[in-house]
Amino acid sequence: MRAVVITEPGGPDVLKLTEVPDPVAGPGEVLVDIAAAGVNRADVMQRQGMYPPPPGAPPYPGLECSGRVAALGEGTHGWNIGDEVCALLGGGGYAGRVAVPAGQLLPVPAGVTLTDSAGLPEVACTVFANVFQQAALRPGETLLVHGGASGIGTMAIQLARAHGARVACTAGTPAKLDRCRELGAGLAVNYNEEDFVEAVREFTDGRGADVILDIVGAAYLQRNVTALATGGRLAIIGMQGGSRAELDLGLLLRKRASVQASSLRARPLAEKAAIVAATRENVWPLISAGRVRPVIDRVLPLAEAPGAHRLMESGAHIGKILLAT
Repeated sequence: MRAVVITEPGGPDVLKLTEVPDPVAGPGEVLVDIAAAGVNRADVMQRQGMYPPPPGAPPYPGLECSGRVAALGEGTHGWNIGDEVCALLGGGGYAGRVAVPAGQLLPVPAGVTLTDSAGLPEVACTVFANVFQQAALRPGETLLVHGGASGIGTMAIQLARAHGARVACTAGTPAKLDRCRELGAGLAVNYNEEDFVEAVREFTDGRGADVILDIVGAAYLQRNVTALATGGRLAIIGMQGGSRAELDLGLLLRKRASVQASSLRARPLAEKAAIVAATRENVWPLISAGRVRPVIDRVLPLAEAPGAHRLMESGAHIGKILLAT
């Protein structure tokens, strides 16, 4: 099969499309003929040599894909050859085929094309696990999403609104801010021009955000805690702004707030399967009903993986970038 390999750590041009051995479905796995793969910032980090795949995962980048079931490994149940699926991966999405643990497969939701569904698993599972399972966002509360126009951000805005929460977000351009408002954000803050702490305070009549979903990390840590409501929960899922920062623990104590951090890729298979099952139960009906939709910026051929990474690093996209095989 063809796959995009990382020839050495470096810039986008180290991504090369080449012929590699076909994968085989092991016990409890499903072999998927890939139609499309989602591009995520984790792929960029892997290309740069900073985020290796977990043991046993394919070496090729790609944390989510869509396609059709091509073969079933021993002991696999609940899927049939030819089923249209999307999947959460430990790696290997930038390829023609991938072997996936059966617990990480999802059906393509009603009303979503096979290609577009490649942009769902990573963002839907990440948002549901962090915002709803871990931070326990409740109806009537306020969620602040940093990077509201990203794949994660566009999913978080929609899911929070569908669950009856108010949403504030940050983004860096007027076009991105407008798209966030269209998706349901009641407050969209241009982080290049405005103080999101003050804007959120005004938006919530001085209360602050109940939950903050943060991809920035260190650069926003103190301001995020300042922006939290009493009893607020900060969920950190990225470190684009660094990994080390000072924190005023006195403020955290006074607010009775919490700081949580998690990643998805390196979790044990059983934990991933549980998150996928919960996402299917709670998120897929909203997608099938048209209340939540994947936001796709563009679909590029697999051979243009370097261009997809350049676009990801530029931040000029809104929603998901996909690679079609």
